[in-house]
Amino acid sequence: MFERFTKSARDVVREAWEHAERAGASSVEPEHILLALLDREASRGSFALSALGLAERGDAVREALVEARRRAGLSQAETDALAGLGIDVSEIVARVEEAHGVGAMSGETKGKGWWSGRRSFGRGGKEVLEKALRIALAHQDRHIGDEHILLALAARPGVPAEVLADHGVTYESLTRVLYGEGEAKAG
Repeated sequence: MFERFTKSARDVVREAWEHAERAGASSVEPEHILLALLDREASRGSFALSALGLAERGDAVREALVEARRRAGLSQAETDALAGLGIDVSEIVARVEEAHGVGAMSGETKGKGWWSGRRSFGRGGKEVLEKALRIALAHQDRHIGDEHILLALAARPGVPAEVLADHGVTYESLTRVLYGEGEAKAG
């Protein structure tokens, strides 16, 4: 499948791995892929994000991802559902961080020094890449570009899709920008 990736899509994969490496994560997850997409310039995906106004709000997206990581990767919807059961996630996070330090629930091992191998893609990261392939095929695109990876993140339930939607970027809005319907189209 990787041979069908454009250079830009390959760069996103490499940069997602680098984000996971810097964070000390044991695997590359969808959040790392979104961070890599936010770093892109001069690509179809970056055009779409810019057209939807996300380029200037990248820091807010990064902060929202950090906050979700502190909640052990729980989305706001999951946090709200637990609250409905009487479970206060912020209280749990505060107690864990009090006992084990800030970011203890993030799943990252920064500074712990145990990880020496190359990080692989976790289940969520693999699902994003597989969905990107399906989206490219559905649009009859010959290659998988960074825009297909972005669409896959927006279409897949989880923290990245929720954070994107909170900032006005949905699968539908991305599709309009990337594939037309009378509006500006990424070329």
